[in-house]
Amino acid sequence: MKKLTIFHLDHCPYCRAAQRAVEALKAENPAYADVPVEWVEETRHPEIVRNYDYYYVPTVFLDGEKLYEARPGDSDSVILERMRAAFEAAGQPA
Repeated sequence: MKKLTIFHLDHCPYCRAAQRAVEALKAENPAYADVPVEWVEETRHPEIVRNYDYYYVPTVFLDGEKLYEARPGDSDSVILERMRAAFEAAGQPA
């Protein structure tokens, strides 16, 4: 399994939706619990953020490849489906 890196902000409503989505996905499919996830709060870790290219949060990377960058107005269902796709990609053999 590959590690997902998720950039977020603590007070971002889209980021909270992504966190809820991750928990729902793990409850729905126990295999998702095996996917390593690194949550990076961007204001606390600028040294990590500077190595990635994105504007909006949450943003999900897998091995340096951007899989999802939220856009203003993304609904909870869009966020859930994009997070599901990220977990599916992370679960694929290397």
